Amino acid sequence: MADQVDVTIIGGGPVGLFAAFYAGLRHMSVRIIDSLPELGGQLTALYPEKYVYDMPGFPKVLAKDLAREMAQQGTQFSPQIVLGDTAESLSEDMVIGTRSGLHLPTKTVIISAGAGAFSPTKIGLADEESWVGKGLHYGVRHLADFEGLRVAVIGGGDSAFDWALALSDVASEVHVVHRRDVFRAHEDTVEKVQALPVGFHLFKTVAAIQGEGRITGIEMEDTQTKERSVLACDTVVVNIGFKSSLGPLKDWGLTIEKNQIVVDHLYRTNRPGVFAVGDVCSFEGKLKLIATGVGEAATAVCIAKTMIEPEAKLFPGHSSDMNL
Repeated sequence: MADQVDVTIIGGGPVGLFAAFYAGLRHMSVRIIDSLPELGGQLTALYPEKYVYDMPGFPKVLAKDLAREMAQQGTQFSPQIVLGDTAESLSEDMVIGTRSGLHLPTKTVIISAGAGAFSPTKIGLADEESWVGKGLHYGVRHLADFEGLRVAVIGGGDSAFDWALALSDVASEVHVVHRRDVFRAHEDTVEKVQALPVGFHLFKTVAAIQGEGRITGIEMEDTQTKERSVLACDTVVVNIGFKSSLGPLKDWGLTIEKNQIVVDHLYRTNRPGVFAVGDVCSFEGKLKLIATGVGEAATAVCIAKTMIEPEAKLFPGHSSDMNL
């Protein structure tokens, strides 16, 4: 059995990485467990070349660059890192069992698993899977792959508009296809995309994909009139959301509502010594931002510190006052 650590962090995304940094700052021993093969969470796994605009200190920053810097910050105190493995169980005596058979004892746990295990929401076409790798994408890994192509972006949320904005610099054409005329994306991003030569196809859904070997277009159905029309394109980027699951965390005896872990104002779950922060947790007034998640992480770390060492200060002072 491995050595016991002060805190085990479930999830190596930006919020988990900041929790690791702050715990190290407070002289706590740390272990990070993540099912992905590299640190960074969705920033690296889903949209490494997407810009993040709402992180303090960065007017805009590529997700992969933000992930790299946060990983450097989060690992500077040399936490134990377990990648490509899943935390499956948590015993009463605080031993985490993983899918690979590891038994990892810990004093406290901070769950920062984002949305949990996630998979993209599909369009719902019978032959949809057959177009993957032939022009159908559920995100953008490398912008260069879309250079000079006619791109249809499906969706009306932040991801769809962020990609429409980014792709406009490399694609020959960008089209936004959305089932309504109301968008869930941030107003500023919508205005920026609307100011570009981007085609908008509103009240439209994708009824069929056309092509032979590669995509050459999509057949759209009007949600109001049911009339159909064809949009010529070389590639389709679907951004209509993700289906997420807490996976084994659902069996940890935690209070869960709407696929999120319920916490109090100190990010404590109903299990003593177990905290949840970031997108995985739920409370009244919750905002799902990296910027708010890192604050939650710092609070949870400090509460965990005082739980392990009751004589410790809740607030250790500003990092600028410390000798790092």
